[in-house]
Amino acid sequence: MDLNLQEKVFIVSGGSKGIGEAITRAIAAEGGIPVIATRSAGVTEALVDEIKRNGGEAFYVIGDLQKTENCKNAVEETIARYGRLDGIVNNAGANDGASLEKGPEAFRASIGLNLFHYFDLVHYALPHLKKSRGAIVNISSKVALTGQGQTSGYAAAKGAQLALTREWAAALLPWSVRVNAILPAEVMTPLYRKWLNSNFGDPAAKEAEITAKIPLEKRMTTAAEIAAMAVFLLSDRSAHTTGQFMVVDGGYVHLDRSLT
Repeated sequence: MDLNLQEKVFIVSGGSKGIGEAITRAIAAEGGIPVIATRSAGVTEALVDEIKRNGGEAFYVIGDLQKTENCKNAVEETIARYGRLDGIVNNAGANDGASLEKGPEAFRASIGLNLFHYFDLVHYALPHLKKSRGAIVNISSKVALTGQGQTSGYAAAKGAQLALTREWAAALLPWSVRVNAILPAEVMTPLYRKWLNSNFGDPAAKEAEITAKIPLEKRMTTAAEIAAMAVFLLSDRSAHTTGQFMVVDGGYVHLDRSLT
């Protein structure tokens, strides 16, 4: 299926690692132009160079998105280079374990890390998205629905992302700007691997315990499978889909996990 993304321009926050990298690659594979907004310079430069060597087009803007001016700059540089903006993928962030015990400062820092730039990027992109009848995809998490324990800041931010998804979908109806969210569950990314290795004496055993509870095929979701949903939601093939929460997780959240 042709997703009609050729030469369309999409900002992907945190688009050079993990799920963000997979989304960047998927956009480029469809002929779109990913613009990676990130603070990670080296790996981002390498990814953009690879896409260009393979005949695609990509760009990057380096800056810490926790600073509002860097969100504004990412949009301005994109428009200056390409003259258009067709979508935003809000993805940057991390499960930082800001629990109740860690206190108010850690909680506020976690919200800053995981939430505010979602708003800021869309705010500055809004005039251009209205012009292009663009799309917004917010990468949230199953933690917004299920909780996890010991990660209040991340859970609150991910829940707020879902609320903003519905709010923006309603607010932007007059301009046909669609807004949807994807909720990954268990996806093996470098950050997930780091979490396993840092918190469990036998990471392989813990991984096996987790995958055994995933109903469909007893395996983790791949980053590429999240990316496939993202590019579909960015495309006009999903032209009448807005305000939706797409849980791409092999049935982990909504099916009985004791199924055998």
